[in-house]
Amino acid sequence: MRIADVLRSKGSDVVSVQRETTVWQLLELLAQHNIGAVVVRDGDSVAGIVSERDIVRRLHSGGVDVLSGPVSAIMTDLVVTCVPEDSVDSLTEIMTERRVRHLPVMVDGRLAGIVSIGDVVKSRVAQLEQDREQLVSYIAQG
Repeated sequence: MRIADVLRSKGSDVVSVQRETTVWQLLELLAQHNIGAVVVRDGDSVAGIVSERDIVRRLHSGGVDVLSGPVSAIMTDLVVTCVPEDSVDSLTEIMTERRVRHLPVMVDGRLAGIVSIGDVVKSRVAQLEQDREQLVSYIAQG
């Protein structure tokens, strides 16, 4: 299964913010959309990504003053991305090796979606279920 298939199933909407958005505003977006990470944009390009984990770590080290600062101060700016042609299996490896849970999907340098570890797991479970059904059908015919 390819990432394009995952996006077709879940949609390609991406919640994003600009670099100057405050961490407090980011928290509101995360809660409002029930998501764990947001892409940070610099105009039309991807400048970084910021997750709940990033917020917690910075709160621990920097205190509550972090909340009034910009997301650019806490974001991860070396963003691991993927393309629609990538396989779900390859993303599983990347997410495990790089210890990331969200990957922006890029097409011709533009943001086309985002895939989370939950999306990858859901896709793998669906594939395993389909494989099981095919085996049961094959055995029933034999």
